[in-house]
Amino acid sequence: MRQTLILGILLSLVLSARAEPQSARGSVVPADGQLRVGLARPGGGYTVVAMPLETYVARVLAGEAARDSRPAALEALAITIRTFALANPGRHRGDGFDLCDQTHCQVVRTATPATERAAQATAGRVLMHNGVPAVVYYSASCGGHTEVPSSVWSGANDPSYLPSRADEACDGEPEWQAALSEADLLRALRAAGFRGDRLRELRILSRNGSGRVARLKLDGLKPDEISGQDLRLAVGRTLGWQHIMSTAFDLRRQSTTYRFSGHGSGHGVGLCVIGSTHLAVEGKSAEAILAKYFPGLTIGFLGPRIVAAKPEAPRIAAAPAAAAPAAGPVLETSVSLPDDEEGERDAIVRVVAAARDELARTLGVAAPARISLHVHPTTDDYERSTGQPWFAADAVLDGELHLLPLAVLRERGVLDRTIRHQLVHVMTDAVLGRRPAWVREGAAIYFAGEPPVAGGPVEPRGPQPFPTVPGASCPKDIELLRPVSIGALSSAYASARACFARQIAAGKNWKDVS
Repeated sequence: MRQTLILGILLSLVLSARAEPQSARGSVVPADGQLRVGLARPGGGYTVVAMPLETYVARVLAGEAARDSRPAALEALAITIRTFALANPGRHRGDGFDLCDQTHCQVVRTATPATERAAQATAGRVLMHNGVPAVVYYSASCGGHTEVPSSVWSGANDPSYLPSRADEACDGEPEWQAALSEADLLRALRAAGFRGDRLRELRILSRNGSGRVARLKLDGLKPDEISGQDLRLAVGRTLGWQHIMSTAFDLRRQSTTYRFSGHGSGHGVGLCVIGSTHLAVEGKSAEAILAKYFPGLTIGFLGPRIVAAKPEAPRIAAAPAAAAPAAGPVLETSVSLPDDEEGERDAIVRVVAAARDELARTLGVAAPARISLHVHPTTDDYERSTGQPWFAADAVLDGELHLLPLAVLRERGVLDRTIRHQLVHVMTDAVLGRRPAWVREGAAIYFAGEPPVAGGPVEPRGPQPFPTVPGASCPKDIELLRPVSIGALSSAYASARACFARQIAAGKNWKDVS
């Protein structure tokens, strides 16, 4: 009976590769009390529809809840869904609406009588943290143990109301298995930016506190390690999300096939839909279910009023980087992320803001108030969009910073440096834009390392990505702009940095290097 219930739940749930919410805190109140929802069109783009908040909640419940859920489970999820909407009013501000109808936000389907009753029974009720709607998460199944956000999204906060702990209600269900050939895994990993002609071996290196896979070894590829979450993303994007349903798995190899045996579905942070369904069957109330999965939060009442996104305000205001007395203006960023990396948004904004302020002080220029950044889902998409080879690692087009997949940059340990490199281009282009490519790239490479010591620009301290080569000739533009290989580009970068550093060491200001 219970297995039948599990299968029914999984069939009715959308894939839990959901990109989770990033808080744009504060309640916004549209004059008409309605959400602007973007309904995805088959051929691309969105049709924007205005709908009352409780209509939206009922329709999302139809898309996200388990089939035949008891009222208490529906009501607990309704409150969670409403909280998500109120905590993320600017999620699609750049597109001219509040939330989309896909897993990037919350799935919208036709409401049923049961979902309409649950929405009305909980109308206006919201999970609160410090007086505002809390940043909440939910997934199809935690697999018997909930997870903290930072174990899924690097740099995410781990509030006390989102703990990692055993969930007896879920009880490790569902169990799943997948068999992937070496060739398919190689194809998925290469699409994610890993390089090599053969995956000689894939094996688990470590697990985190919840028992999920933390790191795996990729013998034969570069980089030669990957996180469990990034492997799940790489396989999901290329081969489908039905294969590696969570990072709670064991792994064994049979000839050229890798067999995964796991449990759970999704990231496991926050409310477990399967667990909440079982709790409702046992007679638990919606309040008891929410107290279990979000300990410490209170249920408040905000009413139907929220703040709608306005098309004329396409950027999301971010808090300025902390601490520096000479910090620049409040940074407005437009960050485009793949659906399943939305959890990285706050961390990326913090990195950009801190690097911007530090570089502005080092370069002696005004900090830009607005920055646009586009993170590509695959290396192929990066190459198609930028016209740059994957090993170029970064590109600035019409003032927008383009990045390879975060997993690729993170595995290589160059995410922060790549962002700094691109910001140098943005902040020096007004002066160096017409100089030879070696000047522009030399400046970016030079200042993307550690900042100069107090007293003036000198050689950055500590290990640098490209060595200074005394007497090296300055590379031609074509060597930097159209490199034939990663080795050729590395050599050109080293030469460009050496040429730039020599002139700085001779006493020139960076604005005068030529």
